[in-house]
Amino acid sequence: MGALTSKVLGELFSHGSRWLSNLRRAKEERKRESVRALRQVITASRETAVYIRQLNENGHHDHAMERRLSLLWTELGFTLEDLGIPKLAKRCQIKGKHWANPKHYDRDFLEKSDTSLEKMERLALAILAEINHQ
Repeated sequence: MGALTSKVLGELFSHGSRWLSNLRRAKEERKRESVRALRQVITASRETAVYIRQLNENGHHDHAMERRLSLLWTELGFTLEDLGIPKLAKRCQIKGKHWANPKHYDRDFLEKSDTSLEKMERLALAILAEINHQ
């Protein structure tokens, strides 16, 4: 092993400083990605609520919209899982599967899974508040 010269120490310090700076940037980017995904949960919840209201008013299923909601919730589930937000990710996956095939889960499972739009929006808002206080 070579001697620790001032040049070697300077290079180590420089490398360590760059590493810490990159770590801080990565942490901030992850925070921004988390905030973005959580806000998307809220907008998906509201978009879903509007579709459900429309469905209740006219009784006509819009398969294109149901396909969109299925993909939206499923993609959110994957994103949240990647960001380390597993409870909300699982709920999003259930929503996505339900919009893809409403008969896949029985009513009892859906009630126990706690995937109401209000609950999911409250959970997203709570996690957002936690992130913003860090």
